[in-house]
Amino acid sequence: MKAFYFIVNGNGAPLHQTSNSAQGKEGEPILSHASPQAARAAAIKASRSRFAASVRKHWDLYLLLLPVIAYFIVFHYIPMYGVQIAFKEFVASKGIGGSPWVGFQHFERFFNSYYFWRLIGNTLGIGLYELAVGFPIPILLALAINEVRSNVFRKTVQTVTYAPHFLSTVVMVGMLILFLSPRTGIVNVAIRALGGEPIPFLTEPAWFKTVYVLSGVWQQMGFSSIIYLAALTGIDPHLHEAAKVDGASRLARIRHINLPGIMPTVVILLILNVGSVLAVGFEKVFLMQNSLNMESSDVISTYVYRSGILEAQYSFSSAVGLFNSLVNFVLLVAVNRIARKVGETSLW
Repeated sequence: MKAFYFIVNGNGAPLHQTSNSAQGKEGEPILSHASPQAARAAAIKASRSRFAASVRKHWDLYLLLLPVIAYFIVFHYIPMYGVQIAFKEFVASKGIGGSPWVGFQHFERFFNSYYFWRLIGNTLGIGLYELAVGFPIPILLALAINEVRSNVFRKTVQTVTYAPHFLSTVVMVGMLILFLSPRTGIVNVAIRALGGEPIPFLTEPAWFKTVYVLSGVWQQMGFSSIIYLAALTGIDPHLHEAAKVDGASRLARIRHINLPGIMPTVVILLILNVGSVLAVGFEKVFLMQNSLNMESSDVISTYVYRSGILEAQYSFSSAVGLFNSLVNFVLLVAVNRIARKVGETSLW
């Protein structure tokens, strides 16, 4: 075990910490053994002094950080106080503190409900479908844009692919309703022109996940590729020049230079995406949902809305939402640990 010491002056006052690996020689300070508690206290004091010095030196940057910290405290941490109603039978007249505890009753009710496996299957199915299709496409788009040599063509492609991101979800779903209408939608008009039968995309349960995921990919792939383009700009151009001298083709340079260069960014974003695989957005699903496609479109977020807002089952809906968040948290931690062991790249 490594023992810690303090270098002391002639009066016995400690000057700084060192380890027993330093050998006392003639003319050097005397080493005095210190307890682990004293060493820990000295380390904490030194850390605090460094932090204080950093705040004094970069006070303007810390000042810019304050609104962000305040946002998370007010809108993310303080509301956690209300999570306890998931373990209570909430009564509005009694408040959160006065409502009786019921333990895991609401969780057991959800696990034993008729909708449990349908909700899990739909939510997990959409999340994995989005991950499998929506995650690699921005990477491929960024690699392709990076290889374009014409600035005019590159800017045109970027503008066309970035623009859908700025459409609101309501407008996006409205476009889907117009384009996929069985009678007047441009997609079904083209299908009829080719001799096929119209497809009720928005009322057929089998088509819901595909329409949801592909429309999301179209809307977000351009904007999501920006971070990969930024990572590609950080790759040393001399690597490409050396590869060209060695006769490497463009595909070989993409495979052996560009992909390894952006791999840390890919891993970090993959961890974040897997950690939110059950966090399927409410708004778009709710707008696309109808009584005919409910079998495939009913997910945890819409079920929480119906239970909590429409039926006023606040404790039960809180339990369902808490279960969803805990599953996402476990997935995030697990994937982060696997990534750290396999590729030494992780969030923490």
